[in-house]
Amino acid sequence: MRVRLPPTHQPSSKVIHSNDEPTHRHIVLGGHGHAFSISQGSRFRITDLHGEQVVDLFAWVPQTSPYIFLPLEHMSMAYTRYHLRGVQPVVGEHTYSNADQKVLRVVKDTVKVHDMTYMACYPGMIEDKPGHRSCKQNVYEAMQRFGMRDILQVPEPFNCFQNTPNYSLKAMGNSKPGDFIEFEAEENLIVAMSACPYTVDGFNGGTATDVEVAVWEDAVHP
Repeated sequence: MRVRLPPTHQPSSKVIHSNDEPTHRHIVLGGHGHAFSISQGSRFRITDLHGEQVVDLFAWVPQTSPYIFLPLEHMSMAYTRYHLRGVQPVVGEHTYSNADQKVLRVVKDTVKVHDMTYMACYPGMIEDKPGHRSCKQNVYEAMQRFGMRDILQVPEPFNCFQNTPNYSLKAMGNSKPGDFIEFEAEENLIVAMSACPYTVDGFNGGTATDVEVAVWEDAVHP
């Protein structure tokens, strides 16, 4: 049986409206990453500030605190595809973990086009661009303070705002400036994200741009 940590506060039944002021905001620089912890029942919103920017999203379920060792349980696209019959989650549906547990519930979504098939690029994959950043590297750097010790610990992401059905890249332009997706945490979580640096063939509009993550909760973790 999986042991669950108690939430840092009791989940609130309050409905969060779009004009509520978040507890915390953070700008993730284009082509870079960010990681944070969030309590069960809290919400976070990823906003594409400039449009056409893909965000690789990851989540882990911690079993101990402080986070000395990276948890084994993480958000899994394979389990999510199984539960949703291969279709991306819509408002009210969930992503799932590799322990077959609900991880994130989609609360709001102004884009409704995302990807659950593509991996996070590994450093050096863009052979003609030495030193080009990658999403795996971004997440590895951001997650070291939460116990990640090897870049191969980065799993497959949920790619927010990415339109690649059946591995075919469609015309970008799905997310416009100000578009967002908002999630509620079904567990205490460590969340990581990367504002994808890949710009070949016009991906990410040809330029990696900043995104914002806003968090609503009673007490933001360090």
